[in-house]
Amino acid sequence: MKLILLVLGISLSSGSAIAQPAPPLVLQQTVKLPGVTGKFDHFAIDLKGNRLFAAATGNHSVEVIDLATGKVEQTISGLGKPHGLVWVASTHTLYVADGTLAELKRYQGSPLELAGSIKLSDDADDMVYNETNHLLFVGHGGSGAAAPPSIAVVDTDSFHLKTDIAVASHPEALEIDPQSQRIFANIADSSEVSILDGAGNTANSKWRLAGASHNVPLAFDAEDQVLYVACRTPAVLLALDAATGKELARVSTGEGADDLFYDSSAHRIYVIAGAGEVDVFQTESKTKLRSLGVVPTATGAKTALFVPSQSLLYVGVPGAGSKSAEIDIYSTSIVQGGN
Repeated sequence: MKLILLVLGISLSSGSAIAQPAPPLVLQQTVKLPGVTGKFDHFAIDLKGNRLFAAATGNHSVEVIDLATGKVEQTISGLGKPHGLVWVASTHTLYVADGTLAELKRYQGSPLELAGSIKLSDDADDMVYNETNHLLFVGHGGSGAAAPPSIAVVDTDSFHLKTDIAVASHPEALEIDPQSQRIFANIADSSEVSILDGAGNTANSKWRLAGASHNVPLAFDAEDQVLYVACRTPAVLLALDAATGKELARVSTGEGADDLFYDSSAHRIYVIAGAGEVDVFQTESKTKLRSLGVVPTATGAKTALFVPSQSLLYVGVPGAGSKSAEIDIYSTSIVQGGN
């Protein structure tokens, strides 16, 4: 009798294991960064060179990581607070927005060396690049009259400031619609999204958010023309109609969202929350988002980079005390045929 019960228990246990849904993300590799401390901000990738660029804000550096070896091949030091990063493959150029030094820096060569800088204002932050006309949009300012909030439009061919477009308060994340070339900018302290034309001439319109504020990260679904915005107060993810700004859906997320990505092949959203988690959602329609689960990371792991061609999500884990920072690399491909 005991043997029968034991066999039955094993059978039930195996059946339960088989019935379990696939995890929304699978940790594939951890890249240790010895001597790097503090938090990260944004990332960029050189696909041809197989290098990851990490804005190690707390370490006042940009770390250049050889992904083939999992080792740091170069540390760009002497920075204040590096925030936004953009890699332009066609010119082999890395752009770094430095919030403390209030500059946009350009690095070229091998190893990367400073090839110029443009003075901006305090808290130079996130950036987005328009490949069509080679314009770089950089959010900066917002601390007062001496540094009004605006979005700098930089001509990368001549590397000069084309214009500054005023916004209501400090710009956070920026994103581009590759079809219309509109630029979307989260204006967090004003609870609104500003829309700029891709030629960098003007801010066309703005959408005021209802019942949600401190909208920091955003992502764009070009196929369905939906803008996803993550807010911190309360901690929610909003789906907005990209033509009108009308709210289509709303779901709860982890606290302190700071990065957000849309996976067009899997129709999924990854919300990176500073509380220590990645929230994964399935976009079943424009008006319905379904949670696929929460992947625990680490407190303060608030930024990441999703690389569609690799089906990988790189999450920056801060270093503190004797523990150095690291990059946790998650596979997203397993979920594409799963849940």
